[in-house]
Amino acid sequence: MIEERRVQQVAEIVRRAGLNDQTLAALRESLSGLHFTRCLEDEVGTDAPFLEDDGFNIYLVDGREHCMKLTRDLEAATGLLLAQVDDEV
Repeated sequence: MIEERRVQQVAEIVRRAGLNDQTLAALRESLSGLHFTRCLEDEVGTDAPFLEDDGFNIYLVDGREHCMKLTRDLEAATGLLLAQVDDEV
């Protein structure tokens, strides 16, 4: 389970520091109970993000079973997928 305030906290950190390797490493260290993954938005597919922001989107990941899957359910979420949005299309 992930609380919505935690998702908002992560979003604020990414807004301030940018979505990069250093930010991801800092998030993994400070929020060690959560799994973080980073990718490009166009790699996600058709699922809607849990949170949309300038330059990135946040998706909830359910890793409770053998395969990870995206979810919109905070109760089922075990991690966050941070997707970089590239406006140059």
